Amino acid sequence: MYRTFVIVSRQVLVESKFSTVICAPVFSSGEGLSTQVAVGPEEGLKHASWIMCDNLVSLRKADLTQFVGSLAKSKLAELERALKIALDIL
Repeated sequence: MYRTFVIVSRQVLVESKFSTVICAPVFSSGEGLSTQVAVGPEEGLKHASWIMCDNLVSLRKADLTQFVGSLAKSKLAELERALKIALDIL
């Protein structure tokens, strides 16, 4: 069993020599909070799920081994807003 994550670190960090990146976990259930982003098959997932921006974690790049999908520009905008709300920087 594995967990799906969305990498939320800026691209320069992802491409750097740092061994970790900041990620938001994806869960199969959510409450529709302003800090959660609905995703699903359109993004490469098997079923409707939620990106949880209140549960950010630092993960080793080496542990992120399976590419699942990507977010459209509109979904990235939703994610950016949810992250700003979760981090209280809106």
